[in-house]
Amino acid sequence: MAQLSGKVEGVFIASMPESMVSARTPQVQVTFEGFVGDRHAGMIMRTGGRNPRYPRGTEIRNSRQVSICSQEELEQIAANLSIPVVQSEWLGANLTLSGIPRLTLLPPSTRLYFESGVTLVVEAENLPCTHAGEIIQEHYPDVPDLAARFPKAAMHLRGVVAWVEKPGVIREGETVQVEIPKQIPYEL
Repeated sequence: MAQLSGKVEGVFIASMPESMVSARTPQVQVTFEGFVGDRHAGMIMRTGGRNPRYPRGTEIRNSRQVSICSQEELEQIAANLSIPVVQSEWLGANLTLSGIPRLTLLPPSTRLYFESGVTLVVEAENLPCTHAGEIIQEHYPDVPDLAARFPKAAMHLRGVVAWVEKPGVIREGETVQVEIPKQIPYEL
Protein backbone atom coordinates (compact mmCIF):
# COMPACT_ATOMS: atom_id res chain seq x y z
CA MET A 1 0.00 0.00 0.00
CA ALA A 2 1.23 3.45 -0.90
CA GLN A 3 1.23 6.08 1.85
CA LEU A 4 1.26 9.87 1.72
CA SER A 5 0.77 12.59 4.28
CA GLY A 6 -0.89 15.97 4.17
CA LYS A 7 -2.29 18.76 6.30
CA VAL A 8 -5.80 20.02 7.09
CA GLU A 9 -5.85 23.59 5.75
CA GLY A 10 -9.53 24.20 6.43
CA VAL A 11 -12.61 22.69 8.09
CA PHE A 12 -16.07 23.73 6.88
CA ILE A 13 -19.76 23.11 7.54
CA ALA A 14 -22.52 23.61 4.96
CA SER A 15 -25.46 24.17 7.30
CA MET A 16 -27.96 25.99 5.10
CA PRO A 17 -30.32 23.50 3.39
CA GLU A 18 -30.92 25.79 0.40
CA SER A 19 -27.24 26.60 -0.25
CA MET A 20 -24.20 24.47 -0.95
CA VAL A 21 -21.85 27.17 0.38
CA SER A 22 -20.01 26.14 3.55
CA ALA A 23 -18.53 28.18 6.43
CA ARG A 24 -15.13 27.82 8.06
CA THR A 25 -14.85 26.44 11.59
CA PRO A 26 -11.71 25.60 13.63
CA GLN A 27 -12.85 22.02 14.26
CA VAL A 28 -15.78 19.70 13.68
CA GLN A 29 -17.35 16.81 15.52
CA VAL A 30 -17.47 13.79 13.20
CA THR A 31 -19.99 10.98 13.74
CA PHE A 32 -20.83 7.91 11.68
CA GLU A 33 -23.33 10.18 9.88
CA GLY A 34 -20.73 12.76 8.82
CA PHE A 35 -19.92 16.28 10.06
CA VAL A 36 -22.32 17.37 12.79
CA GLY A 37 -24.49 20.20 11.49
CA ASP A 38 -23.62 19.68 7.83
CA ARG A 39 -26.42 19.35 5.29
CA HIS A 40 -24.83 16.25 3.75
CA ALA A 41 -24.63 14.35 7.05
CA GLY A 42 -26.78 11.28 7.48
CA MET A 43 -26.71 7.53 7.06
CA ILE A 44 -29.06 7.74 4.08
CA MET A 45 -29.56 10.23 1.28
CA ARG A 46 -32.19 10.82 -1.37
CA THR A 47 -31.16 10.28 -4.97
CA GLY A 48 -30.93 13.08 -7.49
CA GLY A 49 -29.14 13.69 -10.77
CA ARG A 50 -26.02 11.78 -9.69
CA ASN A 51 -28.01 8.54 -9.32
CA PRO A 52 -29.88 8.00 -12.61
CA ARG A 53 -30.49 4.29 -11.89
CA TYR A 54 -33.11 5.21 -9.28
CA PRO A 55 -36.16 7.47 -9.39
CA ARG A 56 -35.39 10.89 -7.86
CA GLY A 57 -35.96 10.85 -4.12
CA THR A 58 -35.19 7.16 -3.59
CA GLU A 59 -33.48 6.55 -0.24
CA ILE A 60 -30.01 4.98 -0.54
CA ARG A 61 -26.94 4.64 1.69
CA ASN A 62 -25.09 7.95 2.01
CA SER A 63 -21.54 7.46 0.77
CA ARG A 64 -21.17 11.22 0.11
CA GLN A 65 -21.06 12.40 3.73
CA VAL A 66 -17.90 14.52 3.39
CA SER A 67 -16.59 16.65 0.51
CA ILE A 68 -12.80 17.10 0.38
CA CYS A 69 -10.80 19.52 -1.78
CA SER A 70 -7.09 20.01 -2.37
CA GLN A 71 -5.54 23.45 -1.84
CA GLU A 72 -3.20 22.85 -4.77
CA GLU A 73 -6.05 21.76 -7.06
CA LEU A 74 -8.17 24.79 -6.09
CA GLU A 75 -5.23 26.95 -7.17
CA GLN A 76 -5.10 25.07 -10.49
CA ILE A 77 -8.86 25.56 -11.04
CA ALA A 78 -8.44 29.30 -10.42
CA ALA A 79 -5.55 29.40 -12.92
CA ASN A 80 -7.64 27.45 -15.46
CA LEU A 81 -10.40 30.05 -15.07
CA SER A 82 -7.94 33.00 -15.05
CA ILE A 83 -9.22 34.27 -11.69
CA PRO A 84 -7.25 34.98 -8.49
CA VAL A 85 -8.78 32.34 -6.21
CA VAL A 86 -11.41 29.62 -5.84
CA GLN A 87 -12.33 29.06 -2.20
CA SER A 88 -13.39 25.72 -0.74
CA GLU A 89 -16.46 27.34 0.80
CA TRP A 90 -17.78 28.24 -2.64
CA LEU A 91 -17.76 24.55 -3.60
CA GLY A 92 -19.46 23.45 -0.38
CA ALA A 93 -16.36 21.55 0.75
CA ASN A 94 -16.01 20.19 4.27
CA LEU A 95 -12.22 19.86 4.23
CA THR A 96 -9.34 21.45 2.37
CA LEU A 97 -6.15 19.39 2.47
CA SER A 98 -2.68 20.25 1.21
CA GLY A 99 0.37 18.17 0.36
CA ILE A 100 -1.47 15.27 -1.29
CA PRO A 101 -0.60 15.15 -5.00
CA ARG A 102 -3.60 14.62 -7.33
CA LEU A 103 -6.04 14.28 -4.43
CA THR A 104 -9.03 14.14 -6.79
CA LEU A 105 -7.62 11.00 -8.39
CA LEU A 106 -7.29 9.05 -5.14
CA PRO A 107 -8.94 5.69 -5.80
CA PRO A 108 -12.02 4.47 -3.95
CA SER A 109 -11.25 2.79 -0.61
CA THR A 110 -8.30 5.12 0.05
CA ARG A 111 -8.26 5.78 3.78
CA LEU A 112 -7.52 9.15 5.35
CA TYR A 113 -6.22 8.75 8.92
CA PHE A 114 -6.37 12.06 10.77
CA GLU A 115 -3.99 12.89 13.62
CA SER A 116 -7.00 13.15 15.95
CA GLY A 117 -8.03 9.55 15.23
CA VAL A 118 -10.82 10.13 12.69
CA THR A 119 -10.78 7.92 9.59
CA LEU A 120 -12.54 8.80 6.33
CA VAL A 121 -12.83 6.46 3.34
CA VAL A 122 -12.79 7.90 -0.18
CA GLU A 123 -15.85 6.89 -2.17
CA ALA A 124 -15.36 8.66 -5.50
CA GLU A 125 -14.30 11.73 -7.41
CA ASN A 126 -16.64 14.67 -6.84
CA LEU A 127 -17.55 15.72 -10.35
CA PRO A 128 -17.79 19.47 -11.04
CA CYS A 129 -21.12 21.05 -11.92
CA THR A 130 -22.40 24.41 -13.12
CA HIS A 131 -24.11 25.05 -9.76
CA ALA A 132 -20.70 25.47 -8.10
CA GLY A 133 -19.68 27.54 -11.11
CA GLU A 134 -22.63 29.86 -10.50
CA ILE A 135 -21.39 30.52 -6.96
CA ILE A 136 -17.90 31.31 -8.28
CA GLN A 137 -19.52 33.61 -10.87
CA GLU A 138 -21.18 35.58 -8.04
CA HIS A 139 -17.70 36.41 -6.69
CA TYR A 140 -16.41 37.48 -10.12
CA PRO A 141 -19.42 39.09 -11.82
CA ASP A 142 -17.22 40.86 -14.39
CA VAL A 143 -15.59 37.64 -15.64
CA PRO A 144 -17.71 36.17 -18.44
CA ASP A 145 -19.02 32.59 -18.50
CA LEU A 146 -17.41 31.31 -15.28
CA ALA A 147 -20.41 29.15 -14.42
CA ALA A 148 -20.35 27.47 -17.82
CA ARG A 149 -16.54 27.13 -17.90
CA PHE A 150 -16.18 25.74 -14.36
CA PRO A 151 -17.00 22.05 -15.07
CA LYS A 152 -14.28 21.75 -17.73
CA ALA A 153 -11.77 23.85 -15.73
CA ALA A 154 -12.34 21.71 -12.62
CA MET A 155 -12.52 18.26 -14.24
CA HIS A 156 -10.33 15.85 -12.21
CA LEU A 157 -9.53 18.72 -9.80
CA ARG A 158 -12.81 19.14 -7.86
CA GLY A 159 -11.91 16.78 -5.00
CA VAL A 160 -13.45 13.62 -3.61
CA VAL A 161 -16.38 12.54 -1.48
CA ALA A 162 -15.93 10.23 1.47
CA TRP A 163 -17.75 8.45 4.27
CA VAL A 164 -16.88 8.13 7.96
CA GLU A 165 -15.25 4.91 9.12
CA LYS A 166 -14.12 6.15 12.56
CA PRO A 167 -15.66 9.21 14.28
CA GLY A 168 -14.03 11.85 16.47
CA VAL A 169 -12.96 15.48 15.98
CA ILE A 170 -11.05 16.97 13.03
CA ARG A 171 -9.13 20.21 13.64
CA GLU A 172 -7.61 22.71 11.25
CA GLY A 173 -3.82 22.32 11.13
CA GLU A 174 -3.66 18.63 11.99
CA THR A 175 -1.91 16.08 9.81
CA VAL A 176 -3.53 13.33 7.79
CA GLN A 177 -1.98 10.08 6.62
CA VAL A 178 -3.25 8.74 3.30
CA GLU A 179 -3.25 5.00 2.72
CA ILE A 180 -3.85 4.05 -0.91
CA PRO A 181 -4.87 0.42 -1.42
CA LYS A 182 -3.01 -1.70 -3.94
CA GLN A 183 -4.64 -1.20 -7.34
CA ILE A 184 -5.12 -3.99 -9.83
CA PRO A 185 -6.47 -2.81 -13.19
CA TYR A 186 -9.77 -4.43 -14.05
CA GLU A 187 -9.83 -6.13 -17.44
CA LEU A 188 -12.27 -8.50 -19.12
